[in-house]
Amino acid sequence: MTKTVSRVVAAGLMTIGLGVSAQAADLKLMTGPQGGSWYPLGGAIKNIVEKAVPGTSMQILPGAGIANVKAVDGGKADLGFANSVSTVDAINGKPPFDAKATNVCNVATLYPQYFQVVANASSGIKSPADVKGKSLTTQKKGNTGEAITEHLLTAYGLTYDDLSRVSYGSYTDSVNQLKDGNADWFTLGTTVPAGAIMDLASARDITIVPVPDDGLAKMKEINPGYQRIIVPAGSYPGQDADVPTIGYSTHIIARCDLDEQVVYDVVKNMLANVSDLASIAKAVGKADAKAMAVETGVPMHKGAAKFYKEQGVL
Repeated sequence: MTKTVSRVVAAGLMTIGLGVSAQAADLKLMTGPQGGSWYPLGGAIKNIVEKAVPGTSMQILPGAGIANVKAVDGGKADLGFANSVSTVDAINGKPPFDAKATNVCNVATLYPQYFQVVANASSGIKSPADVKGKSLTTQKKGNTGEAITEHLLTAYGLTYDDLSRVSYGSYTDSVNQLKDGNADWFTLGTTVPAGAIMDLASARDITIVPVPDDGLAKMKEINPGYQRIIVPAGSYPGQDADVPTIGYSTHIIARCDLDEQVVYDVVKNMLANVSDLASIAKAVGKADAKAMAVETGVPMHKGAAKFYKEQGVL
């Protein structure tokens, strides 16, 4: 009788243990606007995680770099795509953030992002110093690309009021405005080559506008996270030379209080399936444990730190 009871108790404990380890995690992942690379990358991460971690489901939501940080910090999302420069601003409570983010941790750095300034060749814009009085199209407020645009103008002693018109919309909206001659220049933060710029170049002669060293130096005074990055010659039709611009990193963030094991599992399976992610955004293909663990100025989540330490890169 005692042995029977022992077996029943043991079986019950095993069941409880299995229930804990396989406890369903319903996650919300904030990505980017449809038409960009973050949204389909989020879908790929969802497929990877749901397949590899039984009982876990992931909801993919459209978002933007700044908005995603606010959503994660406020507990409205569990994970999100973000840009290193704007996340650092959030941690330090700098504009466009009203207060310091206290519940945002780094999970994985994925690839470099390029802030790209594109103008219709007919506009005569060859430098950011030439944009005064011109018509701009950029992303909506809450997008990192728009925030960097404002920093770029500040670096050259300008504001939006110095432009003839400013439109905020999707990449598709911006491309159509330049095609129709309703805007002179377009800013966006994404990978190279950008599909939106390729679309524009198929219809109009364009100029990839460089951000020279003096502009970078002034922008680094605003946010030290800005880096020099080069758009390689030949990335776009008619671009015969390398073009210097502003670089930063796309990374995954999470609530600092999100379960350690959940984050560990997400990072582990993302790394194991980098090739799947690279099929959507080629730049992700260069990601390895060392690159994913790179210092961003944002505290590392305990679950991610545990994984990177096991890999010997942290």
